[in-house]
Amino acid sequence: MSLSRIVLSSRRTVELAELRMSSTYGGLLEGYPCKLINDRKVRGLQREAEQTFSFAPVHLVTPLREYPERTGGAFGPVEVLPSVVCTGVFRSTAVAPELDPVLHRSALIVVWFQHVPDVPSGEDADPALRGIRWEELAQDFEL
Repeated sequence: MSLSRIVLSSRRTVELAELRMSSTYGGLLEGYPCKLINDRKVRGLQREAEQTFSFAPVHLVTPLREYPERTGGAFGPVEVLPSVVCTGVFRSTAVAPELDPVLHRSALIVVWFQHVPDVPSGEDADPALRGIRWEELAQDFEL
């Protein structure tokens, strides 16, 4: 049973099998959100997903970065990522058409950011998430 289904821009339906959410800046004890901190955060999230979910490829949806009119400090201007980071295990039918659809599926681990802690669903999911190029990124596997 899936948590939700998302219709990608390619019209492929993918199922969200597992979802982990956390606060983007929940562990930030010092400093302020800036390019340096955000770049480290994004790289770390991708590495963590690759280690945790080694059974499928990992794709990072490039996050939107906002620059509020607040003065920065020694690390440059304030740069803010959306407040919720998500890591999802997605599954769909096999990518390779020659594979038996009863015995094969495809999988992709996706890391993305969003502004609210909602489960993405249907055609209302974030356009960046719906724009994933599944056929290029996902990996087929046998059940």
